[in-house]
Amino acid sequence: MDGSSKPLADQAFDALLAALRSGRLAAGAFFSMPELSRALGYPIASIREATKLAAARGLLFILPKRGITVMDAGPENTRICMDMRAALEREGARRIILGGAAMPTGDLRRSHEELLRQALDRDPEATGKRAIDIDLSLHNALAAGLDNLYLQQAYAANRDRIAVIQQSRPFLQDRIVSAMQEHLEIIAAMEAGDLPRTIESIDVHLMQTLRWWGV
Repeated sequence: MDGSSKPLADQAFDALLAALRSGRLAAGAFFSMPELSRALGYPIASIREATKLAAARGLLFILPKRGITVMDAGPENTRICMDMRAALEREGARRIILGGAAMPTGDLRRSHEELLRQALDRDPEATGKRAIDIDLSLHNALAAGLDNLYLQQAYAANRDRIAVIQQSRPFLQDRIVSAMQEHLEIIAAMEAGDLPRTIESIDVHLMQTLRWWGV
């Protein structure tokens, strides 16, 4: 437990979400409620409430009187989640470009170029959480363009599902190189205010990610 002033159920949900995102609770794994309670360090009552919230987001499935199963990371689910991300990002990009909204393309470009250089040099720093955080920074910036609470909530829930999927597939350094190149193309298209090029670049990134994942 984290000693927070939040209700226990909310603390348990935060812990559950962190465990799903980190891969501690792996895709497809089964846990009884007592096992989940011990793993996360929260009482079963709060764990039950937390799993209800997670189930509503499609992160796991509740098996009555048995426990839970973490969402699967198979090809069909992967395609669905990635397609949803791309669809929402296309709309976010459209609203940013047509509405003239600000987007931190300069900061995004610098961080992506730095990670790309490190990955090309086989620098061990170009892996792990930092690489994932930089990868997410562009996706989150595109989603911010949605400027709609419900669309952004749907995007956030899907982002958590993709995090579970990613934990079942290692973020290889070679993929970091190509992913950063694809991201930089999206950033360049956004900087140019070129919507057709931006949408095409988002679609290419989607197809390449699925190809790397063998989906």
